[in-house]
Amino acid sequence: MKKALFPGSFDPLTLGHYDIIKRGVTLFDEVIVAIGVNSDKKYMFSLEERTAFIEKAFEDEPKVKVITYEGLTVDFCNKINVEFILRGLRNPADFEFEKAIAHANRRLSTIETVFLLTSSRTSFISSSIVRDVIKNDGDYTKFVPDSVRVK
Repeated sequence: MKKALFPGSFDPLTLGHYDIIKRGVTLFDEVIVAIGVNSDKKYMFSLEERTAFIEKAFEDEPKVKVITYEGLTVDFCNKINVEFILRGLRNPADFEFEKAIAHANRRLSTIETVFLLTSSRTSFISSSIVRDVIKNDGDYTKFVPDSVRVK
């Protein structure tokens, strides 16, 4: 069974993340959306909220699982027997950043990184843009799945 880990903070889940996950399930038997926990980082949404956003968005997709983890992504992949890391690329800056991480991960393990280009309709969306729109009372619903709603 080919499983891929799609790691991130998902603060919040965006339509770009959603697109990569939907396309990932066509390539892998299972896509594990792994919410990384970093105690040094300030999040807009709680871990429980981020988990719920993703679970609700994919409630009808049995090939998507949601978990949380701490530490190095490759260590977690080894712990749960996952051989692939799935990543989305929006632009050349993403590629350079993700390439460096993929090379480091290959030095630390045998885990392969698989890159998918984001669709042109979602390539400009980032969680930080969505958070800024939310903070300024803008219409963030254009950038996130229906499962992401601010109370």
